[in-house]
Amino acid sequence: MTTSPGLAMLLERFFTQRLLQQRQASPHTISSYRDAFRHFLKFAEQRLRKPPSRLSFEQIDAPLIVAFLDDLEKKHGLGIRSRNLRLTAIHSFFRYAAFEAPAHSAQIQRVLAIPSKRFTRTLVPFLTRPEVDALLAAPDRRHWSGRRDHAFLLVAVQTGLRLSEMTGLKRDNLVLGTGAHTRVIGKGRKERCTPIAKSTRAVLKAWLREPQRSDDHVLFPSARGRQLTVHGVQYLLNKHRTTASQVCSSLKQKRVTVHRLRHTMAMDLLQAGVDRAVIALWLGHESVETTQIYLEATLAMKEKALAKTTSPQSKSRRYQPGDQLLGFLNSL
Repeated sequence: MTTSPGLAMLLERFFTQRLLQQRQASPHTISSYRDAFRHFLKFAEQRLRKPPSRLSFEQIDAPLIVAFLDDLEKKHGLGIRSRNLRLTAIHSFFRYAAFEAPAHSAQIQRVLAIPSKRFTRTLVPFLTRPEVDALLAAPDRRHWSGRRDHAFLLVAVQTGLRLSEMTGLKRDNLVLGTGAHTRVIGKGRKERCTPIAKSTRAVLKAWLREPQRSDDHVLFPSARGRQLTVHGVQYLLNKHRTTASQVCSSLKQKRVTVHRLRHTMAMDLLQAGVDRAVIALWLGHESVETTQIYLEATLAMKEKALAKTTSPQSKSRRYQPGDQLLGFLNSL
């Protein structure tokens, strides 16, 4: 009779064999799952009074996981989406464990039965054209960092690339000749090409003539020549939003992120009459249904516009019930 591997061994195999070798998960997925388990193991250590390396697989049961998820919401203020992402990582590990530790199938099934929480889907946040113009004009292009930030913002809002795709762009990901485009490996290890507009191509050509600071050929490096971090990107976005809000006051009430710039590009395409299937391919969506959120946002905009118009004048008449027999015949 063979014994089941322990928690530490299972978790190590899950990351090295399952995620890295078999699924070839993206660095973003790896870091997301890593952070989820790092927080979970710290919680389990406090609750069970055992260091993570000494925890057994049997101790990681459904009640402990539910308590962890509740703790994230109530004590740490995590939103439902973030809670569900942590649960997704745990579910993925337990689906792997179902093959590696079949003796614990009952325990595994109870964990996999923990449902994700439902939440109200809000309308997609995006920037208006005056807000985008003010944001693009904000960087001081007399300096190297300002020219970098201007090119970064322009590429982000014109291509709709994700944050990880923007920071990971290399110089050789660009094709600036006929049919100019970027080529990236996006979510789910899917390669896609995104066209580049003439105005963006001209800015990128000028940017490529700048002295190269990165040994790794990163397109938008930090001042030290390294890949921009998530916090570094958000810092520059906040900085330029503050400057732009002096010209466009509506930006004072908005948070600018790379994802919001991605939404802005998608809304521009939709309002220009581009088909949803094309937008889904452009954004790298797994399904066309994911693009439905932009259509819903457009309908909400139309409803707001309708509310501002004057309704046609009509005289109301008191309802007079018709003959019952004629009503029956009309219903047939």
